[in-house]
Formats: sequence, structure tokens, C-alpha cells
Amino acid sequence: MLKITFLGTGGALPSKDRNPAAIMVNREGDLLLFDCGEGAQRQMMCAKTGLMKISAIFLTHYHGDHILGLPGLLQTMGFYDREEKLEIYGPDGLFEIMDAFEKLGTHKLKYPIALKILAPGDVVHRSGQRSGYTIKAVRADHDRPALGFVLEEEKRPGRFNREKAVELGVSPGPDFSKLQRGGNITLADGTVVYSKDVVGPLRPGRKISYSGDTRETDVFFYESEGADLVIHEATFTSDMAEEAYEYGHSTAKGAAKMAKKYNIRKLVLTHLSPRLADEEESVYEDAASEFENIVVAEDFMEIDVEVRDE
Repeated sequence: MLKITFLGTGGALPSKDRNPAAIMVNREGDLLLFDCGEGAQRQMMCAKTGLMKISAIFLTHYHGDHILGLPGLLQTMGFYDREEKLEIYGPDGLFEIMDAFEKLGTHKLKYPIALKILAPGDVVHRSGQRSGYTIKAVRADHDRPALGFVLEEEKRPGRFNREKAVELGVSPGPDFSKLQRGGNITLADGTVVYSKDVVGPLRPGRKISYSGDTRETDVFFYESEGADLVIHEATFTSDMAEEAYEYGHSTAKGAAKMAKKYNIRKLVLTHLSPRLADEEESVYEDAASEFENIVVAEDFMEIDVEVRDE
């Protein structure tokens, strides 16, 4: 499972249809929250994503529309007697932000919180039921220090060619498993069957990226190259390009150009300005002029990212 639930897809301010930024990623039961805008915990309750089992929170930067849901979320976890450690990652300034929340009296927590400052290029390694994955911090181009994140799974074993194995004289059973794990076996007549003879090349794991707030930039898309899915802000459309650049944001068309350049498989546009609240079609059309596989995110939209064999 690699499921993404969009809890908040608006920029700057909440609207009747769009909460501020928050995205939940469920990777084989490992719940990760990316940004935590105002009202995020209520969105989780409505979407039934769960909130008590969140294992880590990744913050792209500290503008209010990306963090003001955090104090309430942490307090709710405390009210429900959470005991498990919670990890919170973010750029420089994280300790000061958390200290400010505590001084406001918003939470007195009994469960442990581990804070970790990330810089561009830092990698967080996480384990899974069947395979591990990494989350890499990537430099964003906003009006203050900010990060994007790239989640990438380990490569998967190659496809096992059962027919070829039988043809070479291997009997179904433990020898199949050994070959699949990369081992070699010796048949009764002394013939050695090598794993590479019956197991194909390693297959890619899934790769998804989240931009946070940023101008469209080669740095982020270079790290995201070939991704199955890129979630990128599209605060403005291209007719507002000067304003987008001034405030450290992207246009839908600009993000789409980058997606095409870096062979992204699917582009999801989020963080729409309240000025575009009823103009989703114009956002889509702005991007579709440059790139085909585009979705304009909506609150509570879910996407399952499938594995690919090539």
C-alpha cells in the first residue's frame, strides 16, 4: 500500500471547500503527515485516515497555513493517551516553533516527541513490513527557508521465471525460494543453477515527491526525476506569474513544464490560492497546455500509487 489522502489543498487561507495544506501518506501502515495546516486533525477524522497512529510529521516550512494545525493535533493525541514516540522533521527553526507552541500552553504532553532538523540533501531512512524506503529533504525556493520531500522505496527483487527454473531441472519448493533470494543451487547431477539465470533485473520501487511552497525549480524536479507522482503547489495560474515569483510560489503552467522536462508520470496540483477557489478548471487548463497527466487536487481525494514492473 502507498495511499495518499489530501487533507488540505488550499493556500494561505481556509475556504469552504479547501482546508490549508496537509497530506497524509500511508505506506504499508506507516502513517506520515506532510504539513499540518489549520483544522488538519478534523480532516483526518472526516477522511478516517487515523491520527493516533501517525509515526512522523514532515514540515516543509513555518508559514501558518502549514503548521497551525499542529498544536491541536498534538494535544488531541495526548488526550487519547498516546504513548508511542512521535517524530517531527522540519527545516531550521523547528525547536523555536515547538517551544513557542509549548509556551502558549497549547499542550503538555506525556508521550515523547523527537525533533529533527533537516537540511537539503539529508535523508531519513524508514523500514517497512517488506522493504524499506527513504525520505530525502530537497531545497525549495520560497521566501523563507523551506524544503520539499522525495519519498523513494528500495528496489524490489526481479521477477522469478518459474518456467525457466523448471526447464533447468529445479524442483518447486525451497530451491525456488533460495533462487528468488539471490542464492544459487546445485542439482543432483552437479549442475549449478544461478539466481541470475531465473530472476530478472531489480524492479523499481515507487517514488513520490511533495514540493511544499516553492517557485518552480530545477533543483526539486531534478531530485524527483522519473517519479510516479509529484504533488506540487500551483498557487497561481500563469497570468499571475509575476505575483507568483514575488511571493515565492509557482504557477500551474510552470510546474507542468518542469514535470514534462523531468519525465514525471503524474502531476497533482495543490495549494490553490483562495482567489482560484472556484476556478479549478482554469488551473487544469493552464497546466494541461504543457503536460498531459494532471490532476487538480481536492480535499479528501485519495490516490493509490501502484507498483510498476518495468
